[in-house]
Amino acid sequence: MSRGRLFIISAPSGAGKTTLAKALVNSVPNTALSVSHTTRSRRAGELDGVDYHFVDREKFQNMLREGKFLEYAMVFSNYYGTSHATVEQQLLQGNNVLLDIDWQGAREVRQKVPAVCSIFVLPPSRNELEKRLRDRGQDSETVIADRMREASEEMRHYDEYEYLVVNDDFDQAVADLRAIITGNEQRRRPVSADLTNLLRGSA
Repeated sequence: MSRGRLFIISAPSGAGKTTLAKALVNSVPNTALSVSHTTRSRRAGELDGVDYHFVDREKFQNMLREGKFLEYAMVFSNYYGTSHATVEQQLLQGNNVLLDIDWQGAREVRQKVPAVCSIFVLPPSRNELEKRLRDRGQDSETVIADRMREASEEMRHYDEYEYLVVNDDFDQAVADLRAIITGNEQRRRPVSADLTNLLRGSA
């Protein structure tokens, strides 16, 4: 059995990467989405062991000291981490594994796994990103403002990734990701003028 490949998918909060990743797993055989550990509170409808492994801060820090994470990061005052053993088991079974992580975690994984393939998902505009955050109805105005500031920081790191996918049309974005996972997509193309404005902080 051939070993699977490891992929990173990163994006600013609200860009839709988690929904895209789940759709991708459903459409590409032998592809699995890694389930991260987190210390954040569980949201309505989320399942432990499916969306995240929800743990308290003490348990997370114990795992961290024991070297059990392939990567970890703190985002909005909560820890997130990827279990090294779980990912390795999936890869050895011949599955492609998708890591839904931020740019900090992506840097850490690249240092440990140079062969990893990395993808950055962008919203079509800052205005659309803010609209999506509001439409979720989960966050206060203060949290939305914080997420928009964090999004600007996240998008500054787009050029550290091999591929860029714009989530404007959902089905097209899934098709673009599928092409990357199956090896039918070219390396990251030059950034268009529209994306340059987005990445510089324009609407």
